[in-house]
Amino acid sequence: MPGRDRGPRRRRFGDFGERVAASHLEAKGYAIVERNWSVKEGEIDLIAQRGANLVFVEVRSRQGRNLGGPEESINGRKAQHMRAAALAYGQQHPDAPANQRIDVVVIELDAKGRVMRVEQIENAIEDEDTTTAS
Repeated sequence: MPGRDRGPRRRRFGDFGERVAASHLEAKGYAIVERNWSVKEGEIDLIAQRGANLVFVEVRSRQGRNLGGPEESINGRKAQHMRAAALAYGQQHPDAPANQRIDVVVIELDAKGRVMRVEQIENAIEDEDTTTAS
C-alpha cells in the first residue's frame, strides 16, 4: 500500500539488510554512490559503481523461507518502479556512467537472525521487452 508506515521493526530489518548488502558490494570492489535514493517514481536502496558500471540495487531480506526466497518477492510493479527510478536517476545525473543495470542483492537470515546467504543477482530486473511474439 502506498504511503504505509513500515513500522520500526521492519524498518530496522530493512536497514540491516541494506548495510549487509552494501558491505557485500564493497567487498566485491563496488563504491556505494547513494543510499535510499528516492524520487516520485520509486526508491532505489543502493546505487553502486564499479569501473564504468553503475548499478541500481534492490535489497531483499528474509528471515526463514515461509514466504519463499527473498528474490521471489519482487513483482512486476516493483520492477516497473525500479526501472522508472533508474531512468530518473540517469536524467538527473547526465554524467553518470552509460553502462547501467539493475541488480538484486538477496539476504537470507536464519531464525536467530544470522546471515545465511548473501547473493548478488546481476541484471535481475531487465528493460521491459518491447518485442511481441508472432
